[in-house]
Amino acid sequence: MESLWKNNTWIIVDRPKDKKVISNRWLYRLKPGIPGVELKRHKARLVARGFTQQEGIDYDEVFAPVVKHISIRILMSLVVQEDMELEQMDVKTSFLHGDLDQELYMEQPEGFEVNPGKDQVCLLKKSLYGLKQAPRQWNKKFDTFMKNQKFTRSGHDLCMYVKEVGNEEYVYLLLYVDDMLLAAKSMSEVNKLKEVMSLEFEMKDMGAASRILGIDIKRNREEGTLTLSQSNYLEKVIQRFSMGGAKVVNTPIGAHFKLSSIKDDYERIDTESVP
Repeated sequence: MESLWKNNTWIIVDRPKDKKVISNRWLYRLKPGIPGVELKRHKARLVARGFTQQEGIDYDEVFAPVVKHISIRILMSLVVQEDMELEQMDVKTSFLHGDLDQELYMEQPEGFEVNPGKDQVCLLKKSLYGLKQAPRQWNKKFDTFMKNQKFTRSGHDLCMYVKEVGNEEYVYLLLYVDDMLLAAKSMSEVNKLKEVMSLEFEMKDMGAASRILGIDIKRNREEGTLTLSQSNYLEKVIQRFSMGGAKVVNTPIGAHFKLSSIKDDYERIDTESVP
């Protein structure tokens, strides 16, 4: 709630007679940490019930891009090749930064009612988790900020930003909703970007990149190597399907099987009845 109050997400007004008021709920979860960087922690988030919104009345466009996985891999390759700094940051309550284009009303959150004896609701001034337009409004806000900092948005990936800071020296930023990777040859350039972002948004500095989108990043700068791993994800899949006691094999299918492609229409018809 502190983030909501600090951000001036809404103001309290009398319930309107001719406007729909959106309901909300609290969501609770345990957020997994990053080994050596962040411990597991409990989170409570106020979420608007956006599924009750009506298109054309409560919202218009909803699309918001995220960085492509191929862009992440390309940046990792460039970081190793150029021996660049690779840092990671997280935007706290990112969706709360978006400005709303529509007039939206919401019920007061349970447990934090203002003037309980009066029939009052929240007039939203900023976006909120759960709203249909929340991702788009946040992305628009961040894109405007980056362009004001003289960054160029990639024409191939709308969540990849580049800025030339010297003779063939560049600063890169990749954004996936509220997770971001920053890369540059100079740590001072990375720190400059961190500082200006922290003045505009509430940021969390994660230090050297170690995990993004559930992908572990392990780097050895002395050897000039960087590896990506999803071992934690694989372990969760194994546990979910109760295969913890399964034997380890070198290939997913026996090496003795002889596989061939369909050669004619008769074989194609014959295989249609086979699962």
